[in-house]
Amino acid sequence: MSIPNQHKISAQHVNVWYGAKKAIDDVSLDFGSDHVTSLIGPSGCGKSTFLRTLNRMNDTIPAAKVEGEITLDGEDIYAPEMDVVQLRARVGMVFQKPNPFPKSIFENVAYGPRIHGLAGNKTQLGEIVERSLRRAGLWDEVKDRLTDSGTALSGGQQQRLCIARAIAVDPEVILMDEPCSALDPIATAKIEELIHELKGRYAIVIVTHNMQQAARVSQRTAFFHLGTLIEYGATSDIFTNPRQERTKDYITGRYG
Repeated sequence: MSIPNQHKISAQHVNVWYGAKKAIDDVSLDFGSDHVTSLIGPSGCGKSTFLRTLNRMNDTIPAAKVEGEITLDGEDIYAPEMDVVQLRARVGMVFQKPNPFPKSIFENVAYGPRIHGLAGNKTQLGEIVERSLRRAGLWDEVKDRLTDSGTALSGGQQQRLCIARAIAVDPEVILMDEPCSALDPIATAKIEELIHELKGRYAIVIVTHNMQQAARVSQRTAFFHLGTLIEYGATSDIFTNPRQERTKDYITGRYG
């Protein structure tokens, strides 16, 4: 287990290119395991690109090139010997649009534990599925229809199913890329409540364009602009007393 307040993930001097276009410029940022960090900034400022470097999702884009160092518990995640499948189990991801597999609710959650060999038998697998769905605040709504397709759920339920799927493999970090942008206000409130409940159990990094959401769910906030990290600090300070003029302009709605 990591020591509280220790950096769970540390990014040092990270640059990202898509072909000739530089999307991230010399960003250094540390994430502790005991809090939620929000990445905010205008559209196209590099928030999601940076988030994707933390579990090597940019590897799936042929033109992407990442420079700098990113460590998970002091281990270089871009080292040649790093097992990317294992890394993505440790650093789970929840996307903007809910993307359940076209399988049953049970199989959506059981998939990861099964391929990673986390359950010795059917009973253990059932326990992992139930525990994950309970943690994702979904168990009571779906316990009588675990054989139904995950895609038959409402948008908000699908997103909680995707969170259950991410936590079923017992990750250490959960990355969320605008997890509520496709959801209605009630479903959004449930996801925010869930983030609050998961805090401290996982290091959580959330990209959001909704500043009220950042203020509600996170303890730390990083403000990005044009691929650069402008300011990082306690969420309350960033929103009430930003040190940088550009942060202030963004938060007061002068651009974005």
